[in-house]
Amino acid sequence: MNNKTPNLLFLYTDEQRYDTLGCYGNERIHTPNLDRLAENATLFEKAYVTQPVCTPSRSSLLTGLWPHTSGLIGNNISLPDSTPCLPEMLPEGVYTCAHHGKWHLGDEIYAQHGFTDWKATEDTYHMFYSDGRDRENDRSTYHHWLIEHGVEPVNWPSGVPGIGEGVPFVNRFTREQIHSLPEQFSRPTYLAETACEFMRANRDNPWVLYVNWLEPHMPFHSCRDNQYSPDEVTLPANYNADAAQLITRVRNCREKWYENGFEGLPLKTEADWRALTARYWGMCSLVDMSAGRILDTLSELGLDENTIVVFTSDHGDMMASHNMFGKGVQYEESARVPLLVRIPGQTDSRRITDPVSQIDIVPSLLAGMGADIPSSLEGDSLRPVLNGDTNTVGRDVFIEWNSRDPKREQIRSVVTADGWKLNRSTIGDHELYNLADDPLELKNLVSDKSQSARIQDLLAKIKAWQEQTSDHCELD
Repeated sequence: MNNKTPNLLFLYTDEQRYDTLGCYGNERIHTPNLDRLAENATLFEKAYVTQPVCTPSRSSLLTGLWPHTSGLIGNNISLPDSTPCLPEMLPEGVYTCAHHGKWHLGDEIYAQHGFTDWKATEDTYHMFYSDGRDRENDRSTYHHWLIEHGVEPVNWPSGVPGIGEGVPFVNRFTREQIHSLPEQFSRPTYLAETACEFMRANRDNPWVLYVNWLEPHMPFHSCRDNQYSPDEVTLPANYNADAAQLITRVRNCREKWYENGFEGLPLKTEADWRALTARYWGMCSLVDMSAGRILDTLSELGLDENTIVVFTSDHGDMMASHNMFGKGVQYEESARVPLLVRIPGQTDSRRITDPVSQIDIVPSLLAGMGADIPSSLEGDSLRPVLNGDTNTVGRDVFIEWNSRDPKREQIRSVVTADGWKLNRSTIGDHELYNLADDPLELKNLVSDKSQSARIQDLLAKIKAWQEQTSDHCELD
């Protein structure tokens, strides 16, 4: 890295599985802009989230803490003011910090945690605002932008049918309406506009810019629904695989969607799943368009040589794997995400095959920005890898699943550098996979007596990590 104070451009999506980019081997999806970023970046082939659901994962991306440490173990829990995010860890008065897009860490549309430039896009979290906020009248900047462009919200006084009956949506854009808008009014178009404006306004001083797209999160439809024909879609090789016992809790809670259809599709045949996946891919390409505009502006301003650029997501999506969609499970498609990092001056492409955790992102960025790394952070800096000093990481990766009800299932997982994965559940439904030989997780080896010693060794790794991070989830 050079000696100038580097900027940080942190691009992240919601619910984007790792194999939805051309640079990750998908030969049919169109993501030219992010593929171009990968040509001069470090690509982590096996990047894992800390917990495969929105709020807990985002809390780790912003704070460098495990969900069980920050207390954000489920969706719609607010990040305490006392828990700092990356901007609050930087030297005071040096950076102008912005967050544009979805937040999902509490008080959605209000600037907080060191971000002074705040562009919000989500108006459906108003019931979770802190006391004193005006839940009835306050709206996101995206809402006002749409109004300025002549778009009016569709009112649902009795709630959105099938989504939130009983919760009035008046003068408030629902996600369903937003995802039906033409591309010029779409969320990605808006975020490209605001991000480029921020970079132009701050081109002469150090800045931090986080941009988060809700896409390709459900609802799985957008202005790009027709970009891909379902006939172009290749279903994952584990499409027909039975889901293991750990997954039944998710399938049970989504039973109405599987039985009654989802977004107009019954999800009973390969054609149904191809149609859903085609729309999901369209949303990924829509994000790529937006990211491309941002990256092009960064280059036009002459700032790409002094800006750390990150692209990742908060979790993946099963999207037909094991005949499921959504997240919230420890399967690879749910827990693995794309992760691209380009540091100033990087001109080569690097691929890291060792597993890494997003818990390492905050300390890695602080190290690259010349800031002190607080001792409270729970990850390790990947700066030697990002600098090209080494191509190996050689550390175990841990993933957690938490429930707010301690009587419900809690899971702790470990993925080793040599490809073994153990999922340990508090209700006794455990899984063991050899990812090197079985990357699609088709064969659960937990009952294989020849693996008993390995299981105990992996369980010991989990318990040692729990002790180190003060995780009190009790595993047998």
